[in-house]
Amino acid sequence: MTQAADLLDPAERLDLDGLRALQLERLRHSLRHAYENVPFYRESFDKAGVHPDDCRSLSDLSRFPFTTKVDLRANYPYGMFAVPQERIRRLHASSGTTGRPTVVGYTENDLHMWADMVARSLRAAGGRPGDIAHIAYGYGLFTGGLGAHYGAERLGCTVIPASGGMTSRQVTLIQDLNPSVIMVTPSYMLTLLDEFERQGVDPRSTSLRVGVFGAEPWTQDMRREIEERFAIDAVDIYGLSEVIGPGVAQECVETKDGLHIWEDHFFPEVVDPITGEVLPEGEQGELVFTSLTKEAMPIVRYRTRDLTRLLPGTARVFRRMEKVTGRSDDMVILRGVNLFPTQLEEIVLRTPGVAPHFQLRLTTSGRMDALTVRAEARPDADAATREAAARSIVQAVKDGIGVSVEAEIVDPESLERSVGKIRRIVDLRERRD
Repeated sequence: MTQAADLLDPAERLDLDGLRALQLERLRHSLRHAYENVPFYRESFDKAGVHPDDCRSLSDLSRFPFTTKVDLRANYPYGMFAVPQERIRRLHASSGTTGRPTVVGYTENDLHMWADMVARSLRAAGGRPGDIAHIAYGYGLFTGGLGAHYGAERLGCTVIPASGGMTSRQVTLIQDLNPSVIMVTPSYMLTLLDEFERQGVDPRSTSLRVGVFGAEPWTQDMRREIEERFAIDAVDIYGLSEVIGPGVAQECVETKDGLHIWEDHFFPEVVDPITGEVLPEGEQGELVFTSLTKEAMPIVRYRTRDLTRLLPGTARVFRRMEKVTGRSDDMVILRGVNLFPTQLEEIVLRTPGVAPHFQLRLTTSGRMDALTVRAEARPDADAATREAAARSIVQAVKDGIGVSVEAEIVDPESLERSVGKIRRIVDLRERRD
């Protein structure tokens, strides 16, 4: 599908020089806004010996200190806000499963910008005004559902606010209401796939033609699995609540070669996860974002913990980020070897007789950590096929990652199903003093 030029908004038509000039103007304003209105940033900048006026070029941003999730939690709930409470129109928050939640706020202008960015993302994914969009991201404090909802409406779509859960009902709605676009986590799309097949409905027969998947890392192998079994275009959307929510970056359906970052609102850097040094374009590291236009909660050099690399633009002038390969805080170190769930996903998805549902179970064996890959068998897999699949996974992990694991092929539909972000790692290791 070719993106017609008249569908692009003015920022998408900028040349590189025009974009960089706009970024610098907005960056200088955002740094001043943060410094003058957020005590945390004033203290942080002063401690680092920098002032917003020191930012005379985009490269000067590297002189400013990072912001981390620890900082956000330390200023819970409203300490990072840069506007009076009466200007806040909405609050969202993280789940807080590993500590205090992080609270984010939006002014009216923030909400308009967010809707514009999701609308731009959906259009880049192949959505068009008049489409019916089935949104199965969770609604509520999680930014996914409402972010996708208002962006789809901004584009001119009819929205089905299905949210997550009630999987059999989701399948019925898709059959009865004929949406052309679905926005959901990739793991829950696989859960929907199982339900279609359980009901005896061919997933390729539905009205769906575009799937916009985000909120968790997923691989090219999972893309192929979804596209082949649903007969749709599967594209990636990226965002995080601390920056805005979904709509920070989007994969374009005409290229499917990484996510174009909407750099007119979110300035990206990639840094070494250990040293914090800014890495050259094309090198893999940790993604860092600075907001350029946010009012309620400007964010300066926020460390996302997502691992990727920056690449030149293709379908748009904006730089691309490669599909996220994992998070630095999701990395498992097993007997000195670093591995990520996405590496195991690639192996599971190419193993005959195995369904695309798996879980990694970490345990302690003596004084050593052990990992078991638990994967579901496909319904037609006999005992011999299961045994062969287990051996294949063990060998592929040994050959490709360089560490020994165990594999267990379990019955179909016996692993926990996702209605949102899936939990890939179950850590049952004994805690050592």
